[in-house]
Amino acid sequence: MDILAISGSMNLGDGWLLFLDEETVSEATFSGVDNGQIEEIIRDFVEQEEFKGTLGEIKGLHLVGEAGPRKLILAGLGTRADLTLEKLRQVTAKALKEGERLKAGELTILPVRSQEIPITHGVRAVVEAAILTSYRFDKYLVEKKELHLKKLKIAYEPSNEAEVLRGVRDGKILGEATALARDLVNEPANVMTPARLAEEAKQVGKQSGFVVEVLEEPQIEALGMKAFLEVGRASQNRPRLIVMRYYGDEGDGEKVLGLVGKGLTYDSGGLSIKSKDSMPTMKYDMAGAAAVIGAMSAIAKLNLKINVVAVVAACENLVSGTGYRPGDVVETMAGKSVFVGSTDAEGRLTLADAVHYIVEKEKVSSVVDIATLTGAAIVALGHTTTGVITNDPVLFQKLTKASELSGERVWQLPSFEEYKELNKSPIADLKNTAGRGAGTITAGLFIGEFVQNKPWLHLDIAGTAFTDKDRDYEVEGGTGVGVRLLFHFAEQFI
Repeated sequence: MDILAISGSMNLGDGWLLFLDEETVSEATFSGVDNGQIEEIIRDFVEQEEFKGTLGEIKGLHLVGEAGPRKLILAGLGTRADLTLEKLRQVTAKALKEGERLKAGELTILPVRSQEIPITHGVRAVVEAAILTSYRFDKYLVEKKELHLKKLKIAYEPSNEAEVLRGVRDGKILGEATALARDLVNEPANVMTPARLAEEAKQVGKQSGFVVEVLEEPQIEALGMKAFLEVGRASQNRPRLIVMRYYGDEGDGEKVLGLVGKGLTYDSGGLSIKSKDSMPTMKYDMAGAAAVIGAMSAIAKLNLKINVVAVVAACENLVSGTGYRPGDVVETMAGKSVFVGSTDAEGRLTLADAVHYIVEKEKVSSVVDIATLTGAAIVALGHTTTGVITNDPVLFQKLTKASELSGERVWQLPSFEEYKELNKSPIADLKNTAGRGAGTITAGLFIGEFVQNKPWLHLDIAGTAFTDKDRDYEVEGGTGVGVRLLFHFAEQFI
């Protein structure tokens, strides 16, 4: 979809999309609607109680005559005080789907005016929703379904030009970065191998403005990343360690944010093999890697004044005679030994080495890891919320603010000492399974054993990284969760 800002009032165009809250409807003060025909139509709807402006209420219709647009969509925002950026995204998605139903080729809108939402943020949210609602992963289809709605125009006055232009710019970059993550997740595993993921990261780095270094197996082995290599041993597609560096604040070299994304490009479960029903979607086990690649793209393109290093330990967890086994004891880069209770608890092994690497070798001052780590996260929080483990309440406060800006919900889980005891083993320093109880917590705390007391956040996106149905501005498949959350967290981290 082509999205652009236009100077002046709303022109005729093909269609108009008007956002109206309940107060505006009840007061019948339609500021910015400089068209008598449209005002009369809205007033008639209001008088007949066919449109009240309630949240998510959508009214779309074809118009006749030459004095206005040919299509009109009214979108309800609910009450002004309760409006949030995420509600605005959701309403935008509904309205754009109505535009598609009306076969509108383009829509013109006015920025949402609200004391609770700055114009820049509101425009950004609308643009993000537009890009993500129109997203399709159809590269393997012979017959592709073309969208009718191809252009979105955002009208602005001279008084808010700078705010609108910035909102469009930010929304495009964040929406496209999220779409990039969706593409990476949606590629089938026979295409998105560890080597291919590394090449994609290189291309994104060139286009966005950050440096990418890819380490192959001999270099990984020289670093002592034994747990990471054990997980990838059974696959012919050999592991890659992807290191991405962006230094936007070289004057403060001591403050470096570290991002670590789980990069299992396919997870069969190994010898602790998964059920046949869960196998087809296991390409999404690298959604954490996709999130940090997308976030790095947005951070670099928007020139944040921050230093960020991101690491992905990319491999496949398959089945063969060379693979590791339940009952094995493996070593980690940190020197700690791990008893393997299940080869399907592989993500925490790769993340242990990746987290230790980013702290020890890249000298980051804080760490955020993001991973599709546990099915227990889905049991606990469903598909709407990302579970979080942390050792630093200040860091979590910054994540909460980022959650408000991105609309990606997070919830902190407890990390009491009693949970850490469950990860201990009588024959090794740790074990990679701690039983059914508190599975998301113990998995996160396992990774926490390798952060060397650095401020740390662990994000379990197992329930939020993939959807099996269209929902608001999410489209079936990879959601791109984490991209915008991590970007806004980086903003708070500055």
